[in-house]
Amino acid sequence: MCGIVGLYLKNSQMQDQLGQLFSPLLVEMTDRGPDSAGIAVFRDAVSGNETKFTVFHPDPDFDWAKLTSDMKLELSAQVRLQHHDSHVVLVTDANSAKAARWLTEQDANLQIMSSGTAIEIYKETGLAEDILKRFNVSAMAGTHAVGHTRMATESAVTTSGSHPFSTGADLCLVHNGSLSNHNRIRDRLAKEDGIVCKTENDTEVAAAFISSRLAKGRSLHEALEDCLTALDGFYTFVAGTRNGFAVLRDPIACKPAVLAETDDYVAFASEYRALVSLPSIENAKVWEPEPAIVYSWGDKS
Repeated sequence: MCGIVGLYLKNSQMQDQLGQLFSPLLVEMTDRGPDSAGIAVFRDAVSGNETKFTVFHPDPDFDWAKLTSDMKLELSAQVRLQHHDSHVVLVTDANSAKAARWLTEQDANLQIMSSGTAIEIYKETGLAEDILKRFNVSAMAGTHAVGHTRMATESAVTTSGSHPFSTGADLCLVHNGSLSNHNRIRDRLAKEDGIVCKTENDTEVAAAFISSRLAKGRSLHEALEDCLTALDGFYTFVAGTRNGFAVLRDPIACKPAVLAETDDYVAFASEYRALVSLPSIENAKVWEPEPAIVYSWGDKS
């Protein structure tokens, strides 16, 4: 099962409505995935010498103020902190790789959900409507968002095992389906690219594969095309980068998928019923994505 949705705003004047438009899409997919839910939102891009980390710790009493103070001192860096329920956003001018290493060394339970200049990922166990309220998603402005409701079939119901997954700067992936060769790909990525997946979820492996292709200079569109020869199984992918949004179904395409496009937006959902709240949906071009075809918008270079 699982439900996936995405909304990419082509009309910049609608960006202050992103969360308001996106939230009903995700809620409508609750019965496809009642175990956990999450979103990746692209917004509030930081300056070129800064990195934005979305970070989670399972202890509600974790001392974020001390972490921030220590980070400033030990990395000789500027750090800004914003609380978002169980997650925080840390913005720092420290070297991104050095900052990521430092964060993960401080506490084994501290988890970096995403990093980059624009991406923020929020995910938790529970129902989509509750999670959206916890993070006040309806009030968020931004350029695009990707979301997932999970029915856990292959691994435990945990925050870290929930979607979306991010394995590279400003990259997110959600997935409906199952990969049959993810263990082989996982081992290859670790040996050849030094990318170590942190969960048992096959979606993280797919995200890591896409990251490895982007690191080699492939565009998002091309990286998803590479998935067709490397990844086996049944899957529908929705991926986002700072400037891009893309959809791919496997060559058999047994998982449901619907795209809708107007002059103002592109929207994706596992089922059409999730899209009916969007403005002017009655005038949108609506179609089922073809098997083994990448559909992408934004940066294709």
